[in-house]
Amino acid sequence: MYQNIFDSHGHYNGKDFEDRDTLLPQLFSQGVCGIIDVASSMRSTRRTVELSARYDHVYSAIGVHPNEVKDMTDADYDVLRELSRLPKVVAIGEIGFDFYWDASDRDTQREHFERQLALARELDLPVIIHSRDATQETYDLLEKYRPRGVVHCYSGSAEMAQEILKLGMYIGFTGVVTFKNAKKAVKAAASVPMDRLLIETDCPYMAPEPTRGVRCDSSMLVHTGGKLAEIKGIELQELFDQTCKNACELFGIHL
Repeated sequence: MYQNIFDSHGHYNGKDFEDRDTLLPQLFSQGVCGIIDVASSMRSTRRTVELSARYDHVYSAIGVHPNEVKDMTDADYDVLRELSRLPKVVAIGEIGFDFYWDASDRDTQREHFERQLALARELDLPVIIHSRDATQETYDLLEKYRPRGVVHCYSGSAEMAQEILKLGMYIGFTGVVTFKNAKKAVKAAASVPMDRLLIETDCPYMAPEPTRGVRCDSSMLVHTGGKLAEIKGIELQELFDQTCKNACELFGIHL
């Protein structure tokens, strides 16, 4: 059985995991040593801090996804500041741009991306970045604010990955790297040094091959990790050991 499997991005706080209280203990008995449970709204922010309070190996990222920022208020920022004091809150996220869905208008996305980047700097917390169809716009704000953090579910080019790495960021990969048409993701993953690489599920989404199409969970990191280990030319356990170390360093976690 593999050890030190650290899922740096999951959404166990949502409605897709009504069985979480059965599933999570199973995962922890199968080598999963840590999960960053990531919020996408104020509602899920409250749910994730409740979840991380119940499970030793679950940590919380709090914040509002670009699709949800149209509903943010000044009072929400006060709530985020208050919740950030909790010991299991380790990041602000997921925050960023989503120009694919455009569920919030782009000016509003920019306003709250910047405000949450500023909040992370104020609180001295790393960020978890969502970027869809907005690679250059995301990079421009990362260059402006220079946060610690990770661009999760990376979908950009290997060349842009190098520019993001120069800013001190980590880069996270999901099951997408296992997909047959994932040449761009594979090339980008090959370009990321081992000490800046994170592995994640983005569960319940992004199930890797050969489980694609079903609900994803952290047990499936053996498939994503297997592909990344193949790309890197190393053993899977070595990849899990390094990505666990990377996650702990970024998020200030002591296992």
